[in-house]
Amino acid sequence: MSKILEIRNLRKSLNGRAVLRGVNFSVSAGERVVIIGRSGGGKSVLLRHIMGLLPPDAGEVMFQGVNLAALGEEALNPYRRKIGMLFQNGALFDSLSVGDNLAFPLREHGGFSAADIGARVREALEIVDLPGQQQTMPAELSGGMKKRVALARAIISRPVLMLYDEPTTGLDPIVADSINRLIVRLGDRLNMSSIVVTHDMVSACHIADRICQLHEGRIYYEGTPAEVQASRDPVVQKFVRGISEPQDAIV
Repeated sequence: MSKILEIRNLRKSLNGRAVLRGVNFSVSAGERVVIIGRSGGGKSVLLRHIMGLLPPDAGEVMFQGVNLAALGEEALNPYRRKIGMLFQNGALFDSLSVGDNLAFPLREHGGFSAADIGARVREALEIVDLPGQQQTMPAELSGGMKKRVALARAIISRPVLMLYDEPTTGLDPIVADSINRLIVRLGDRLNMSSIVVTHDMVSACHIADRICQLHEGRIYYEGTPAEVQASRDPVVQKFVRGISEPQDAIV
């Protein structure tokens, strides 16, 4: 399969601390890649580089053959529109209805008639199993419904790559499973590639075609869910099984 994204030797330091120390990985068209790793290990920083929200200290972010790290703000915008992002908290506008939340990116981009926007809003809500919720306010939604609305907003521009930052955080296991199934279904239905950052190994194994473990600023291990579960590498197994080191103990 053709590569839609290639990260090459990506390096970034924040506040004098090296966060990314030479990250290399790629995503093929239609592939779902899950990135696991410890909190504070650079997973969200990596997503921000892919979105073009952070400039790297070194390395390349090749998206559809173009190095996003070399582009200025204005030149980045057409590529950002091809990348969707689901943030941890959903980032919905509390003062806007569900319909207006979904319509917001289309109105910002311009070029869509009111009829086109309405049709896309209806389609996106149907895809995430929330038909007819245009007039609902975010405060009236459950946690799982907010995630679905945020996801509908992220896909309304029909991105070719979706980024998910801890999509099941704060959800009970049943709702989390429904979000995992939705991520898989959306990727297949819309032929999108996906990168999912998560600590949840149940979600990781449900969603992933391939799992990459970010450890000490680099991709330490990658493989299928079955390969990750079967790995005898102690670093991999400590994360998969949730085994802490003595120095990790909270006193």
